[in-house]
Amino acid sequence: MRRPSLLRVVLAHALIVVVTVATLYPVLWVIKMALTPSQAFSVGIIPIPDVVSTENFAHVMGTTDAHGGWLFGRQLLNSLVVALATSALGLALSTTAAYALSRYEFPGRDRSMAAFLVTQMFPGVVMLIPLYILLDAFGLLDSLMGLVLVYATTAVPFSVWTLKGYFDTIPRELEEAALLDGASAWMTFTRIILPLARPAVAVTGLFSFMTAWNEFILAATLLGDPRAFTLPIVLQRYVNEYNTEWGHFAAGAIVVSIPVVALFFALQRHFVEGLTAGSVKG
Repeated sequence: MRRPSLLRVVLAHALIVVVTVATLYPVLWVIKMALTPSQAFSVGIIPIPDVVSTENFAHVMGTTDAHGGWLFGRQLLNSLVVALATSALGLALSTTAAYALSRYEFPGRDRSMAAFLVTQMFPGVVMLIPLYILLDAFGLLDSLMGLVLVYATTAVPFSVWTLKGYFDTIPRELEEAALLDGASAWMTFTRIILPLARPAVAVTGLFSFMTAWNEFILAATLLGDPRAFTLPIVLQRYVNEYNTEWGHFAAGAIVVSIPVVALFFALQRHFVEGLTAGSVKG
């Protein structure tokens, strides 16, 4: 192959640098506001703070309740519990449902897939009033369990559609060979299908985690006790009717983003496997 000219290489790298700077500039600007000991809106073009301080981070992470307990730590734990439980419950239900829809023929199969698709056409806020009434009737308001159940109802349809499409790409011959060797249907599913579908499971779990981690409207409506708040509600508290605490908001936004970034890097290997690996060679 003919090697590209030096000018073309330089222009390509220059374009990459420009795109990278344009992408990272908003992030650097938020970091600047978080490290600036002020609550004013920063209007400077250069995203470098004049004075570096961790005062905003200390204020956000050091909030306490009326009894002197570490309120931010409890709220962080609430977000982690809700997001992880939503991902686990959503994957447990959607993997089995998607596998059944992919491999078995039964009455109502196509209608079930259409019903899952229809539920994705309506935003979660449309179901807010019925969900509020149901949780109130079962005593699950201001409860993390109730919030997990609400989030799981919206995560399962998306997860089923995603996983069902991936299960369709796995050859049935692998399952038939396992059945001939004496494996049960459950063993075939857990020992063969799920390991091969690990990239799709990782992506689906990440999306479920991010949805539960970042959701605000349902959480703000269903939760009224500050000790049960999740982090998006905490961030909204810095935006008042007459003013906004920009420094605290920026610091809180950075803290909230760290777990998602860490989870993405932890699952990055599975994303690459999903793009490069196949289940059968030859």
